[in-house]
Amino acid sequence: MNFSAVRAIYAFEMSRMWRTLFQSIISPVLSTSLYFVVFGSAIGSRIPEIEGVSYGSFIVPGLIMLSLLTQSLSNAAFGIYFPKFTGTIYELLSAPISSFEIVLGYVGAAATKSLVLGAIILATASLFVDLQIAHPIIMLLFLVLTAITFSLLGFIIGIWADSFEKLQIVPLLVITPLVFLGGSFYSVNMLPPIWQTVTLFNPVLYLVSGFRWSFYEVADVNVGISLAVIAVFLVSCISIVWWIFKTGYQVKQ
Repeated sequence: MNFSAVRAIYAFEMSRMWRTLFQSIISPVLSTSLYFVVFGSAIGSRIPEIEGVSYGSFIVPGLIMLSLLTQSLSNAAFGIYFPKFTGTIYELLSAPISSFEIVLGYVGAAATKSLVLGAIILATASLFVDLQIAHPIIMLLFLVLTAITFSLLGFIIGIWADSFEKLQIVPLLVITPLVFLGGSFYSVNMLPPIWQTVTLFNPVLYLVSGFRWSFYEVADVNVGISLAVIAVFLVSCISIVWWIFKTGYQVKQ
């Protein structure tokens, strides 16, 4: 293991977060605070409780997941796309560093940024609502697994994309709608039966549901199933990244 190379990639990517502090940290926190004001105050006044939890507190896990998913994707995607765009990726590929170490550096940095942001949003949320974390270890497990999985997905998108427009397609047109339709701001039990069934095909539902269970022991699906789904997703992303480096797809062409 070339720890020096991994540390160099990781440090470079982390330094980019401090250079773009407003975009990386301040902007997502402000956006989340607006969600609390609009959904937690305006709508929450009309929906006092959902399954015994105040509406303002109920949406906290969904808001954290929304930020975590989008930031993990964008951080990892932009991180690997820029070396492709500038051509410096070929210097990286010719260096004495394995594909695993490259992925470890980029994905590790993207996941770390997302986890830092998630912690800040969690602290911000505590200023607006009363939070109860019934299972902190399970909460951390969901946070770490989600950050790593979607950082890997972002890495895949960054390799696949050949333009800045393509970098935005999946986060804006796929991930964000799935998060909003995955029970982030409501309980699936509030939907008509047919839409409850349709929602079960949304993978984000299992992430939000399991994460919310770690707070309030309230979930739309069994927490074990939620962990199984994210584990399958993680293995799938790892397999695709392995295939990319094995075949050289969009990397050595």
